[in-house]
Amino acid sequence: MGIQLMGLAHAKQKLQRTLSVYAGEGNRPKRFVIRVSYLNHPLFNDLLNRAEEEFGFNHPMGGLTIPCSEEYFISVTTVLSCS
Repeated sequence: MGIQLMGLAHAKQKLQRTLSVYAGEGNRPKRFVIRVSYLNHPLFNDLLNRAEEEFGFNHPMGGLTIPCSEEYFISVTTVLSCS
């Protein structure tokens, strides 16, 4: 039982360090879960600036939406996960 609780605590701790964002073109962007630490990286800041220019701060989707293709978003997050 103690091992199971430690596993749950570890999973919860990991979830607290993540954030859901949407990326993709068209009406149905895909949901991605990223590390919060990506928000401070210059590559990701470029994506955030694009989102601000396109949607402003009152976007009807409700979630943080990045205006780029899924492929580009995956390539950026892959680079960030390796750094």
